[in-house]
Parts: sequence; structure tokens; C-alpha cells
Amino acid sequence: MSHHYSGPDFGFPQGDARLDFTDLYAFPKPGETGKSILIMNVHPSAGENPPGTTTTEPFAPEALYELKIDTDGDAVADIAYRVRFSAFERGAQTAVLRRVDGRQAGGTGDGGRLIVDGAPVSTGRDARITEARDTRFFAGWRSDPFFCDVEGAKNNLQFTGDDFFADKDVCSIVLEVPNSALGAKEVRLWARTLAPNDGGWIQVERGARPAQAVILVEERDAYLGGEPANDERFLAAFAHALEHTGGYTPAEAKRVAGTLLPDVLSYDPTRPACFPDNGRTLTDDAFDSFLRILTNGKVAEDNVGPHADLLLEFPYVGPPRQSRLTKAPHTTTATQNQK
Repeated sequence: MSHHYSGPDFGFPQGDARLDFTDLYAFPKPGETGKSILIMNVHPSAGENPPGTTTTEPFAPEALYELKIDTDGDAVADIAYRVRFSAFERGAQTAVLRRVDGRQAGGTGDGGRLIVDGAPVSTGRDARITEARDTRFFAGWRSDPFFCDVEGAKNNLQFTGDDFFADKDVCSIVLEVPNSALGAKEVRLWARTLAPNDGGWIQVERGARPAQAVILVEERDAYLGGEPANDERFLAAFAHALEHTGGYTPAEAKRVAGTLLPDVLSYDPTRPACFPDNGRTLTDDAFDSFLRILTNGKVAEDNVGPHADLLLEFPYVGPPRQSRLTKAPHTTTATQNQK
């Protein structure tokens, strides 16, 4: 189920839906192959435990939202995009986007080169977009592009084709950047959320590949708080789970588990995106891909397909399905000088 409900007992990290990372997407900009689109989704509009809707406040002002980019294959970030949000007041919120390069990108903090300051967060149907030279930025409520038969997944993989996310929303952070900003030809991506802790930060959620953090992980706190560079320590647990669910031999289970770790999304912007081989588009059926791995090919699909409300232009994720505020701001495009 993507990273939806990856906290304890299908809950949220620290019980806060705003901290819950759900999905990561990366694909070349349609019609302009020299640019890439990076999407980090957080904050599901509805929860499983407890059931019901979550807060209408889009992002946690005390939290840090990060996109991590490894350019040399060591699963340590060489580039980081960091987003902080203002307090949610009178139905409005703004965002600050920073970029960090080099060794500091692999660390924890909210510093970095300022790219966008005071970008309006979208709370209505219309997308409020901010431009800063070669970067476009969006943050706000959107329709959840993830599609999956959640109840079937929970019912021993007995699928009925009921898309749990068909009427759900999520909060998206969307970047459009030139491919030159990503460094190497092929990069590896992941996302994470951090919460304040004793004057510093603690990582409460992270990931890149959908479903495995919810279904395969036994030591969930250690996994969600860990770094991709250290994911080999989860290899045995992943292999054991695959033996049990897919009937793999021990050797084959270990080999397949090795394809899932480290938990990063490989992306070469010079090639078409298609999960799991290269990046991930909004219409890729990532859950079916995971199902085939989980069951060793015994179950191939959940009979749910992509959503029809996606946009053909930035920010590509569709407008929210539910009204988050009584009065939604109209579409605006703000242009900022390069910081």
C-alpha cells in the first residue's frame, strides 16, 4: 500500500498524518526532455487506525520535508531539497525551499541555499505555482494518484478491484528542475520527513519504493528511521518474509530481497520513466509490480488501474477531490528571483 499508514498498526509516524510519507515519483518532463519532475506525497486525507479523515492543515510547520539525491551510487545523499512550512493561519500556509549540495546533503538540518521563499500552499482545486528561474515549485492538496485495492491486500490478497484511493486526497510537493541540477546521468532518490527532537531533528519516515515498508518490514521504527546506505541489515528479514509469502527458496529469496534494498528509486532522466526499472510515473502500476515480487508471480494484479484526473501540465497531480476549505484561492503563478 505505498507508504500509506506505515506507522504502528497502520497508523502515522508519531500519530501525525502530516508526517506520513506516501509516494515518490520521478519522470522526464513531458515534451521537454531536458527537465525532470520530482513529486513527494505526504499526509493522506484519511486514516486506517484510527479510521476517518485527517486534519485539513496541509503540512506540519514544525517538520522538515526532504528529497534526497545520490549521484555516485553509495546510497548517501549528494543533493538535498528541503522544504519548511509556515504556520497554518486563516486557511493559508507558505513554503520555503532550499537546496544543499555535497557532504552536508547527507546530514540533517534545515539550512541550504534559498531557492523559493514564501511560496503559497494550495488548499483548493486550483494549483498555485511558484517559479524561480529554472525551478518550478508546488505544494498543496491534490488527489491521491496512488491506486490499490487496500481491503483485498489486507484480506489475504483476495482482490475485488475496489480502489481505496479513488476518492482520497494527499499533499504533494512537486519540483520541476533541469536535469543538470540532478548531477550524474543516473541518480538514486528517496524522501523523508523529520520532526523536532531535543533541539535537533529525528527522522520519522523515509522511503522510495512503494509497499515494502508496510508489508515486508519487521523492525519498522528502525527501518523508517534508517538510511539507505545501511539497508543491508534488513536483508535477512526481507528474505524471510519473501520465503513465507512467495514460496521462494532461501537463496532465491535473498537474491530478490537484494533487488529491493537499498530502498531508493533509480532514475536516469535521459531515458523514459517506467517503474521499477527507471523512475516512476503517476500511471505506473507500482503495487502490481510489488505483488508479483511478493507472491513469486502467483498473484499478478489487484485489478485496479490509474486515476483519470491527472493533469497534462505542472504539477501533474490532479485537483483535490474533497474541498479542504470553504473558500479556495484562485490559481496564481508567482515568479521569484533566483536566491
